[in-house]
Amino acid sequence: MRLLIVEDEKRLARSLAAGLTAEGYAVDVVHDGLEGLHTASEGTYDLLVLDIMLPGMNGYRVCGALRAAGNDVPILMLTAKDGEYDEAEGLDTGADDYLTKPFSYVVLVARVKALLRRRGRTALPVLTVGALSIDQGARTVRRAGEDVPLTTKEFAVLEQLALRAGEVVSKSEILEHVWDFAYEGDPNIVEVYVSALRRKLGAATIQTVRGAGYRMVPGA
Repeated sequence: MRLLIVEDEKRLARSLAAGLTAEGYAVDVVHDGLEGLHTASEGTYDLLVLDIMLPGMNGYRVCGALRAAGNDVPILMLTAKDGEYDEAEGLDTGADDYLTKPFSYVVLVARVKALLRRRGRTALPVLTVGALSIDQGARTVRRAGEDVPLTTKEFAVLEQLALRAGEVVSKSEILEHVWDFAYEGDPNIVEVYVSALRRKLGAATIQTVRGAGYRMVPGA
């Protein structure tokens, strides 16, 4: 699946691209509205993440131009605006969904997956790591055939580790992918959720790599 991000805040764009790449998508990034329109028109994308306040051409106009040209790529609009009229304007130009900054990465990924499912062009994989079966679509986990109830955040942390099972995933990467991009709280919150996962899934499932992060053990 190929996604295009059109976002002029470069730090946010990099974070989005890194997170969505970790989810298994191929991601391209541009920082200007005119370039975004050209890239979206010339390429074949499964979804467009489009900021509204862009240099060159704003997101409303980009979306409108794509729809006028018959391009039906799903569009998720991002904006710092938060009024109902702004949302209505975005949807009226042909956007499929709308997300106001600051937003949770978990929510953004859920919206992306929902739009892709609606389009009928993707089937989310079930991740198998040792005795664990992690259904990304249903957001459920089974261990040795038994259901394991997880909170939304617990599932999101587990999903990030499972996508890179056997690799070390840093605390900062987990924070960036699971929590709000503007999160400024205690980074040790990750340890709290990892501890909860160990209690539910078994202590050996997730290893701590001192000074580096965490690693999910495929054979645990």
